[in-house]
Amino acid sequence: MSQDDYVYDDESGEWMPASELSERKAAAGRAEVRDAVGNLLADGDQVTLIKDLEVKGAGQTIKRGTLIKSIRLTGDAQEIDCRYDGIKGLVLRAEFVRKRN
Repeated sequence: MSQDDYVYDDESGEWMPASELSERKAAAGRAEVRDAVGNLLADGDQVTLIKDLEVKGAGQTIKRGTLIKSIRLTGDAQEIDCRYDGIKGLVLRAEFVRKRN
């Protein structure tokens, strides 16, 4: 199918370009991840911790106000994957972070 082909979408009952339909289906498969104040998070965003967090297994506490750079979404609506000095495979709950503008 070329990008100019129109296809029928059973859900909406409309004819639309094939490229638009594939984008809608991809977006529907992704979970929306929102921070503690409701901002939508995306891969590569920077976030700041809103409370001190004790990291299980690392014997370390990450302090409130710590900047975490370049997050990655995991597909779970409440978890984000990130890197922090000295801690491998750090996964944070979205309710404990605020998006940095």
